[in-house]
Amino acid sequence: MVRPPRPPPPPKDKKHPKRRMNSKKAVERSAYFARREAAWVLRQVLQGDARRRATASIKSLVYGPSVRNKKATFALVCQTLKYLPLMKDVLTRTKLLTCKWKKQEELIFVTAYDVLFGRDIAMTGDVEKFLMRHKDALQAALAQLCSTQKFKHVEDLLLKNQNPVISKPRYVRVNTLKMDVESAIQEIGKTNKVAKDDMVPDMLVLPSGVDLHDHPLVKNGSMFLQGKASSMVAVALCPKPGWKVLDGCAAPGNKTIHLAALMKGKGNIIACELHEERVKVLQDTIRRSGAPNVDIVHGDFLDIDTRDPLFAKVRAILLDPSCSGSGISAERLDHLLPSFSKGHDVDAATSQRAKKLAAFQRKALAHALSFPEVERVVYSTCSIYQTENEDVIKSVLPLATSLNFELATPFPRWPRRGLPVFEGCKYSQSQAEHVLRTDPREDMEGFFIALFVRKKSINSSGKMIRRNIGESSSCSTPKNHRKRKRVMMYPFCRMLRMWSYQALARQIPTER
Repeated sequence: MVRPPRPPPPPKDKKHPKRRMNSKKAVERSAYFARREAAWVLRQVLQGDARRRATASIKSLVYGPSVRNKKATFALVCQTLKYLPLMKDVLTRTKLLTCKWKKQEELIFVTAYDVLFGRDIAMTGDVEKFLMRHKDALQAALAQLCSTQKFKHVEDLLLKNQNPVISKPRYVRVNTLKMDVESAIQEIGKTNKVAKDDMVPDMLVLPSGVDLHDHPLVKNGSMFLQGKASSMVAVALCPKPGWKVLDGCAAPGNKTIHLAALMKGKGNIIACELHEERVKVLQDTIRRSGAPNVDIVHGDFLDIDTRDPLFAKVRAILLDPSCSGSGISAERLDHLLPSFSKGHDVDAATSQRAKKLAAFQRKALAHALSFPEVERVVYSTCSIYQTENEDVIKSVLPLATSLNFELATPFPRWPRRGLPVFEGCKYSQSQAEHVLRTDPREDMEGFFIALFVRKKSINSSGKMIRRNIGESSSCSTPKNHRKRKRVMMYPFCRMLRMWSYQALARQIPTER
């Protein structure tokens, strides 16, 4: 992935080492690089949107390490996306977007917005100078567009082209590995109105629009900006201190470190992530949190050999696999994207992409249930589609029942439960009441949570046992464990995986 250009360091002056550029030059230089960083972010989200593929959200791209001038870049990206149809219309009328500039069209869009509606500052750079030479033509095209659409003022035209703004409270989760909740309330309460959440014990609720990205407690990992529904997932799993826990698809790591906090830093969490770039994000999240009990595995969750001593004693699994992200479109600012305004998401729930995601999700959930010592498995998505939620659970229920699992009810007081699609299922008539949904409008995020708990049985001697598959071996020693981390991270056993899924295929109906 090509990174946005970064500003070079200011020239050193031996006679005056603390001399700074004058304010005008500093503003001009800052704006120059903010436009290029905004163009880079714009290209990522527009390309992903055009391919209808999940990509990093606008916020995650802007607030990632690649972007220096975060506030200016974020504002430019959002404003350009708000008026992108208008900007395209103006540029089409002026015929300025020729082949020469087509490869830099995102920078053209960003700069054209700045030329027409941005701050009155000097423009440096080839693209800026080119558009400034044609500023009169751009303004004339904008006036013509106002006349055509029968608006007297440009401001009225801008209001017409705006997408609806979705406001939501600001949620922040206290990292209890570093700070207690009461101390966090006192510190945040100095500048903002703050309240405790009624469901998640370590979560605080602040007014909409509060920006905490640069807050010292967020930067040092004492607090994490995480949505309420996202934070409910780890609480639903409820791992005990001292357990061995597996996070199957861990990056960016917010749920992983929440598990560590709930376990009070005791026991062991194995955080599995396939993609190298996301592993780096996961490492950074764990480092900032100060979690002492997390080991990272760089590999495919589906390739884990459940009989490997490193994983044989796993007692709880959090599975938050790749999904459509349809439940967090507001948080991702997807309402600013072209596909949203065109209404392309009408049939997204039944698209080929959703079906492929659901197929992967079924395999991942079946694999999670197959670990010999696992007692609790949470399956969650940030999707609102039945295809990725209830349909996945229903298809895996036969396997879960054969392994002595049943659906439990996380957050019993939560009012929104699953869709009534389990009727007629021979395993249960009321499974929909066990699974949990959050609503994108009412709860600001659309999440789905299902909790599987392995039932216990009593043997002839009266001892409580669990019904497991296969024989488990003892955990590796710390010395062996460290050696594994230095080399790869676990052996792959594709033959076992093939055998498991051939058996699974006879129980789970395939998609048609």
